[in-house]
Amino acid sequence: MTQTAIAVAEDVIYWLALRMTPGLGTRKAGRLIEVFRTPKAIFRASRSELEASGLSPAVAQSVASGCAFDDAADQQQRMLQAGAALVPVTDPRYPALLREIFDAPPILYARGRFELLDGVKLGIVGTRRPTAYGNAAAGRLAKDLAVAGMTIVSGMARGIDTAAHKAVLEVGGDTIAVYGSGLDQIYPAENRKLAEEIASKGLILSEFPMGAPPYPQNFPVRNRIISGMSVGVLVVEGSEYSGSAITAKLAAEHNREVFAVPGNITSKMSWGPNLLIKQGAKLVQEWNDVVVELKPEIRRNLLDRCRNRLNLEGLLSNATDGTETASNGFGASSPTARAVLNALQPDAAVALDHLIDTLESCSSSEILAALFELELAGLIRQLPGKSYIRVWAE
Repeated sequence: MTQTAIAVAEDVIYWLALRMTPGLGTRKAGRLIEVFRTPKAIFRASRSELEASGLSPAVAQSVASGCAFDDAADQQQRMLQAGAALVPVTDPRYPALLREIFDAPPILYARGRFELLDGVKLGIVGTRRPTAYGNAAAGRLAKDLAVAGMTIVSGMARGIDTAAHKAVLEVGGDTIAVYGSGLDQIYPAENRKLAEEIASKGLILSEFPMGAPPYPQNFPVRNRIISGMSVGVLVVEGSEYSGSAITAKLAAEHNREVFAVPGNITSKMSWGPNLLIKQGAKLVQEWNDVVVELKPEIRRNLLDRCRNRLNLEGLLSNATDGTETASNGFGASSPTARAVLNALQPDAAVALDHLIDTLESCSSSEILAALFELELAGLIRQLPGKSYIRVWAE
């Protein structure tokens, strides 16, 4: 083992010991990191120094005694057996948005594709007892948003969470599951196969130590990670006081966008999202309702990811002034798509019937396929009444 590897392993032990110290919660641990910079420095500090940083005498004694190192060694062994790794708050891979919240977890246990921590993430949450409508809406939106370049984050619970994760995997998209237990404690049990697929193709995360059971009180705590690491949260069905409502409230507190899918006013499962819409959440009927609310730099990021994902060829027509092609470089992959794009303007909507009449050399099915491709690429937007408009380059 190299000196670097030894140093990394040693750092992991100190981080784990910090997590396992009795009486030392998330906020206190975060405060210690701010003061001492590294967990090793914390455990080398004197009791008086620890008390001066804000710890009670009892907790300062727990830290100074090093009583948590045996548990830390056990945690490290469990992580190795599960194929998990640690992502401390000081690690460059740690989600930047999550680091901003006031009670960011000092460490994350993770397994899977760590590069997903750097993507544009959207939380999708909802009831554990969805209607057929809720399952269909969650699946369709999760698929479309994943194809549009977003990483879908959810909690792998029954119902809407499961529908969202499965839908993303079906289209080869990126998804992150955030556990309310240790990574080696799959909950619900029927999602064991799904958990393995996400660990292989996506990423699973938890702030809870290995072996931690899925206690009910863990899930509201878990929800702040879903909202904290995401640019927004989309709620699909849930009662007025459900866990998804808690997640939406956390998202608002974290200054994230809150989205909701409207539902049947006679269904109790629609009370939560419908109330959120009344309170100012963005109503979502299609994936683009989410994307248009994001900051321009995030939309540019998604357009780049979408272009790479679809492997679009060719360049935007410079039919207007020749500058748009050079400014963004996005493309359309077929002659029909390029013809449709040229027929649209950024300042006037064009009806579908008019497009079909105008583009006489293209069949209606070819035009519909081209519109779908261009909308996924973020180059056009559908308006009410089956009209389309070209999107201005940011």
